[in-house]
Amino acid sequence: MSSILAGTLLLTATGLFSQAVGFGYRMLLSRLIGAETMGLYQIVMPVYSMFMSVTAVGLTVAVSTLSARYHALGDSGAVRAVLKRALGCFFLLAVPLGIGIVVLSDPISVYLLGDARTRLGVALLVPCMLLTGVENLHKHCFYGIGRVRPPAAVETCEQLIRSGAVLSLLVLLLPRTAEQTVGIIVFGMVLCEVFSACALTLLFRQHWRQHPPGETRVSLTRRQMFAIALPVGATSLLGTVLGTANSVLIPAKLVEGGRTLSEAMAEFGVLSGMTIPLLNLPTGFIGALCLVMVPDLARRTARGDRHAAGGFLDRVLSATSLLIAPAMAFLTVAGAPLGQLLFRDPRVGQYMLPLSLGTLLGCYQSVLSGALNGLGLQGKAARNAILSDGVQLLFTWGTVARYGLAGFAAGYLLSNFAGMALNLGSVLKAASLRPRLFRWFGRPLLSALFMGLWCHLFFQILLDSGWAVLSAAGLIALLGAILYTAALLAQGISVTDLLQRLRSALAERSLSP
Repeated sequence: MSSILAGTLLLTATGLFSQAVGFGYRMLLSRLIGAETMGLYQIVMPVYSMFMSVTAVGLTVAVSTLSARYHALGDSGAVRAVLKRALGCFFLLAVPLGIGIVVLSDPISVYLLGDARTRLGVALLVPCMLLTGVENLHKHCFYGIGRVRPPAAVETCEQLIRSGAVLSLLVLLLPRTAEQTVGIIVFGMVLCEVFSACALTLLFRQHWRQHPPGETRVSLTRRQMFAIALPVGATSLLGTVLGTANSVLIPAKLVEGGRTLSEAMAEFGVLSGMTIPLLNLPTGFIGALCLVMVPDLARRTARGDRHAAGGFLDRVLSATSLLIAPAMAFLTVAGAPLGQLLFRDPRVGQYMLPLSLGTLLGCYQSVLSGALNGLGLQGKAARNAILSDGVQLLFTWGTVARYGLAGFAAGYLLSNFAGMALNLGSVLKAASLRPRLFRWFGRPLLSALFMGLWCHLFFQILLDSGWAVLSAAGLIALLGAILYTAALLAQGISVTDLLQRLRSALAERSLSP
């Protein structure tokens, strides 16, 4: 088994485990703090995303891409230089920005986030963000050189520590005001990031002791790093600004439509902290695939082998449809009652059909965006992401006050469709890949539709017969797997053959020595 395949499988397992732990954490968190405080916490987090966009997101992609490129050329000294320079640039940006956030936390909470109760959480985010930057730069350097086990192990521990720290603090310290509760959650995140940053730094030092880097054979310039980091960082920043505006607008527009501030914040908390995390639960495979795909395509591009990536991308798109489409079909049928049972809130699962379709399209968009980054086309990925986020913001601005969260759901679906379509067009052109729309999308989606219709019928029959939600959902999950496989076979697709072809694509040896 090649290192690429092994890395993908390990990251997939880690991603799915992290998704499961994270979902359980959110479920318990929502029960402890309630929908309104969950909404406040969700409004604080865009500050985190914006900080990371300005300081670290572009640098992490640059580290992953350049370390993969130099590792493929056998220049370990350049790999070490990339990491050192990226860390220096990060602290140069992050420290003054963090000080500014602490000093201005009060106006940020009142005038930008629209709720003074977010101030403590905003201030406590600063040490969390500094530690996260150090963690992510080391993590992506590990990914670049093809070593996924150290960051995978740290990520697994990180999820467990975060969940344990935050939930334990809340159990010990509640009841508190909403502002203090958000602060407790962020402080638990800081404790988790202390572990992650220290562990990955020590692991990388151990790696250098075991594999001493030689003299750098190339002249690494800031221009090379910023040529990758700036478009990615600018895209992430603009996307975060749009996302932050969207998050702040949703409660504001709900209030404009007649809700009280408390009701609006609770609705937003249910949507962003319960329903969407439920839909994201099966998508751990996508993140793992992208983490391995980007440096692998970068290695190919470094050797001028961009067109050979076409077969790899063909299999990746097919596998994405194969795995995510039935999961979304199942959640469309059973997601609402399962979510209401787990989160103990009857509002979980509203607008499940458009949100699940939007999540599926978002998976395609993520995979194709990763392909563009790996092919060295960060600018196109940036443009497409910005246009997609703009569509969502326009729908939130124009429809939520009148139609409520149904307007957001429509925008979520259409914005992800726009992002997927734009990324697909860019990838087809860049990789000289012939479109196979029915193979990539048509057959798996038709099979998932067939499965979903029958599962919906049987699920309702079981519930009307007095079955418990969990038992009924488990039975239709098994039935759905059988129906989905049968529908694929009826269309001439062998699931085993498709998975084998994906394995073959991942098992192609990288161009590194």
